[in-house]
Amino acid sequence: MNGLRVIPAWRHGQERLYVCLPDGRNLAWYDRESARVNVLGEEHETDVLEALGPFLTGPVSVGPPPVPTPAELARLSLHPDDDLAPNRPGEALLIALDRDPGPAHRFRADPRRQALTAERAVGEALDRMDGLGVRTLHSVPLPGGDRVHHLLIGPGGLYAVHALYAHKQRVTVADPEVALGRREPRPLLRRLRADADRVSYALTAEARPVLVLVGASHVTVATPPREVRVLTDGDVEGLGRLGGVLKPADVEALHAMARDRNTWARL
Repeated sequence: MNGLRVIPAWRHGQERLYVCLPDGRNLAWYDRESARVNVLGEEHETDVLEALGPFLTGPVSVGPPPVPTPAELARLSLHPDDDLAPNRPGEALLIALDRDPGPAHRFRADPRRQALTAERAVGEALDRMDGLGVRTLHSVPLPGGDRVHHLLIGPGGLYAVHALYAHKQRVTVADPEVALGRREPRPLLRRLRADADRVSYALTAEARPVLVLVGASHVTVATPPREVRVLTDGDVEGLGRLGGVLKPADVEALHAMARDRNTWARL
């Protein structure tokens, strides 16, 4: 077979070399990292290896592409508008601020920007856990205008994480209330438990609520709150070291379900 072309491309940060017919159809691709050549038809194997010859840097395995897992198939079938995985930390706040930035000069800081700072700090810490077998979704919408700031799915279980801006403030937690500085206490833990219950119902798996206090100068917890884990932003990455609850296949299956916007629309 003559005229095969080798075309480099990048996928998820890794280089692939595609072997294509003159009309652009793919016959195979070579993953450098896994040292594997995936051939779409075994009758093309010899021609494909000949075309890739100058690019192969050592022994490689050759065979058909791996069969996608159910979680991968679910991901591939999602319409882009329904896929929550690309959401950035604070996605809903970013959209709201883009639509209505507010006045250029104001006496008090815009609370939306403070909330965005907190969600970004927690989201970046959660995203750093990817190598620990953890999957994270940000700004998960719930019916009625509510949302889960971050959803953490990993070996340690399923966590609905709420980020609270508390920069240089003393925080007092007295279940169900949380007080920042001298402000009036709010029954925030009640809301967090309700959100976690909704996550549990949607994914048919136990979700545990987590409150992360971002930038707090001092935290006082009168008694350990029922079911809710209270952390500072410096403690967040400890969630990624927990284990013994979910197997890797369970993590991927829950992530595939959770990233589908329609999962939450049914609540």
